[in-house]
Parts: sequence; structure tokens; C-alpha cells
Amino acid sequence: MTHQAHAFHMVSPSPWPLTGAVAALSMTSGLAIWFHFRSMTLMTLGLILLLLTMFQWWRDIIREGTFQGHHTPPVQKGLRYGMILFITSEVFFFLGFFWAFYHSSLAPTPELGGCWPPTGIITLDPFEVPLLNTAVLLASGVTVTWAHHSLMEGERKQAIQALTLTILLGFYFTALQAMEYYEAPFTIADGVYGSTFSAGGVSFVVHVIIGSTFLAVCLLRQILHHFTSQHHFGFEAAAWYWHFVDVVWLFLYVSIYWWGS
Repeated sequence: MTHQAHAFHMVSPSPWPLTGAVAALSMTSGLAIWFHFRSMTLMTLGLILLLLTMFQWWRDIIREGTFQGHHTPPVQKGLRYGMILFITSEVFFFLGFFWAFYHSSLAPTPELGGCWPPTGIITLDPFEVPLLNTAVLLASGVTVTWAHHSLMEGERKQAIQALTLTILLGFYFTALQAMEYYEAPFTIADGVYGSTFSAGGVSFVVHVIIGSTFLAVCLLRQILHHFTSQHHFGFEAAAWYWHFVDVVWLFLYVSIYWWGS
């Protein structure tokens, strides 16, 4: 930044977009191979490459933003727009699952027995584990907000405690969902109900795991004194993502678990 006449960050050449793309291709191709040929080799290699790419790319961004001073206010503004557009794309991702569910449930075809849920499907009780999961996620939304306000007020210890609690609630939610899917009386192969329920639910759990990882990285950075009350967009982006996850779950619970059953 010493010889730079503007406040924008000219990113140095990086191999991580290329390795990330190769990892994503390997994982998706490996997933198809696993489904058809029961071989997980390519998918595992893609996952390892993806994890290595994530670690090294995040490391570089932390260096640029925290230690090298490249994340000036105009750069942070661009990052905010980027995160907003990313969350918008995620909204449309889940919109596809809701569209498929409502398309099938609002006008059930004769092949489904003319009713919803389809004939022969035993649904989950929305007032048991799903209701507990709703309470867990709503509580995690409160704790992540607590962490954000603590960070803005310079209460470092409180921010660490609240962030730790948020991550624990996220992992607890994931464990409850895994137990629910394991004990569910239907599978993804049980017609349109099983496929829409499982595809939407599993995709959501993957997003919870991503959000928990995002927050875990922020917790580590907070412990290492990377954030200040005025410079903490990394955490702010994670909090935005977590609130988005909370809202999607409310729609998922009301639509698929409660109304759809």
C-alpha cells in the first residue's frame, strides 16, 4: 500500500481459484462414481483438495485483511456486496427445493393417491425433534447476535463465550438432524415426498455445517486478536450467513415438517 495511489486492493495472482474448481469437479464427479460404482476414491481426493484450498485461501485473506492492511473501507464495501449477492444466490438455491415441494403437494397427482402426504408415507411428528431443533437454531441466532454486540462494544471475553455457545448449538442441531434422518420411516427413494424432504433437509444440514465451520474460524481469529470493534467484517459475514440459515429453517419447518405432514 506504500506506493499505491488508490484505496482498492489489487489481488496478487493466486492458485486457489483453480485448485478450488478442480476440487469441486472432483467431488461432484466422484459423487456420481460413488452412486454408480461404489468407489469413493475420487470424491475423497476432491474433498481433501477442497479442505486444503479452503485453509490456504482463508489464510491468505486473513493476511491481506488483518496484517497487510489491504481491506480498506472501499474494499470492505465490495466484500459486503459480495456477501449479499452470495446469500441471494443461496435464497434461490433453496427456492428450487420449496418450489418442487409445493408443486407436488398443492396438487397431488393420481400416482400419489391424490393426497398429501402420499399414500403409504409415515411422516415425522413436527412437535418432537423438529420443534427442538427450531428452538436450538433460534437460540443460536440469539447467541451469535450477542457475540456481535459484544465484539462491537469491546467485550472480548463475552464475544468468545457467545461464539463458542453458537458453535456448540450448531453442532447439536447437526447431531439431532443426523439422528432424525437415521430413524426416519422413509428414505430419499420413497417417491417425491422422500426425495424433496431428504434433498431439502440434507442440503440444509450441509449449510449448517458450513456455517458452523465459518463461525469456528471466526472464533479462532477472535482468540488470536484478529478482530477489533471497528474491523471485523469476517465475523459479520458469518453472522449474516447464520441468520440466513435460521430463516431458511423456519420456512423448512413450517412448510415441510408442519404443513406438509
